Amino acid sequence: MMFAKPLRERVRSGEITTSVRIWLTPRVRVGGRYPLLDGHIEVTRLREVDLEDVTEAMALEGGFESLEALMKTARHGRGERVFIVDFVFVGPN
Repeated sequence: MMFAKPLRERVRSGEITTSVRIWLTPRVRVGGRYPLLDGHIEVTRLREVDLEDVTEAMALEGGFESLEALMKTARHGRGERVFIVDFVFVGPN
């Protein structure tokens, strides 16, 4: 799971623990670990929602300045299904 450069340190610090993703199919699984910086993120929850369910508050929680900014980033591919991914950052062991 990739994050825009400006968000990576905020994910690492634990400030950001959720992400809205628009995919064709899920790209992560609950319990999965995905490399990030000097550690990894571990997915704790994955749920599919309708696009209309994504709110400004979700965008802010995910580190974006607005819902519009989130959608600009999230809609970069052909995906149509919307997923909310909750995770924790786990540093190096």
